[in-house]
Amino acid sequence: MAGCFRVGLYWQGLTHDLSKYSPTEFLTGAKYYQGTRSPNTAEREDKGYSEAWMHHKGRNRHHYEYWTDLSLETKKYESLPMPRKYLAEMVMDRRAACITYQGKNYTDGAPLKYLRNSIERNRMHPQTRQELDYLLEMLAQKGEKETFCYIKRHVLKGKPFPWEENV
Repeated sequence: MAGCFRVGLYWQGLTHDLSKYSPTEFLTGAKYYQGTRSPNTAEREDKGYSEAWMHHKGRNRHHYEYWTDLSLETKKYESLPMPRKYLAEMVMDRRAACITYQGKNYTDGAPLKYLRNSIERNRMHPQTRQELDYLLEMLAQKGEKETFCYIKRHVLKGKPFPWEENV
C-alpha cells in the first residue's frame, strides 16, 4: 500500500490484494504460514497445486499471470503486455514481498535477483518482462526514491521507455 501511495496509485494501494481475505486464500495463509516464504508454496508442496494461488492470480491484475488469454491465432494461452498501472503495482508488490520474507537482509537488489533467478520471467510477455527488468534494475542501482519518482513521472504518464524513444 505504501509503495502504491508513493507513486500516486491510491486506489490500487487501498484495494491491493483484498482477495487474500477470501476464505480460499485466508485459510490457506493461516494453515501454511511460515513467515519466510509464501504459504502458497507450502500448499503447493503439500497438495501438488495451490488453490489459493490460482484464486489470487485470477483476481489481482498486478500479477502477470492475470494477463493471459487464449490466442485466436495459435489456440494456446499466451501472455499479454500488462498495462502500466499494474506493472507499477507489480514492482511495489515484489519489493514488499522481498522486504517481508528477507527482513533485515533486504536490499534494493533483492527483487531483481529474485526475478532473474526464477523461471517466471520466461512466462511473461516480452514487453512486460523488459519493462519489469528495467524498473527492478533501476531499483537495484539507483534506489527506491529515484525509481519511485521515475515510475510516477514517467511510467504512469505513458512516456516511452528508453528503448522506445527512437522507434
